Amino acid sequence: MYKGKPLVRFDNLIFYGNLTERFVIMMQVLEDETYDNSDVKKATKVAVQLQRNTDDKKTEIVRETVKGSLYQAIEIASVWLERALKEV
Repeated sequence: MYKGKPLVRFDNLIFYGNLTERFVIMMQVLEDETYDNSDVKKATKVAVQLQRNTDDKKTEIVRETVKGSLYQAIEIASVWLERALKEV
């Protein structure tokens, strides 16, 4: 959970928001690097998409961007999702 909404990761894909609602965020880690010579990796390039769930069970990309860290990606994702859900 992040800011009261589900946050689910599968491999390099991260979904933010409730999949049954009209809008959801999909983030994809495009690049990562090892952090301080350990087994821990940090994302260095993350694609963010605001997707609209259509009535025929398909998704439409409404907005998209690429950010330099997972933190930046999640922050823009939360703003986009909050605004999109208010407009509905």
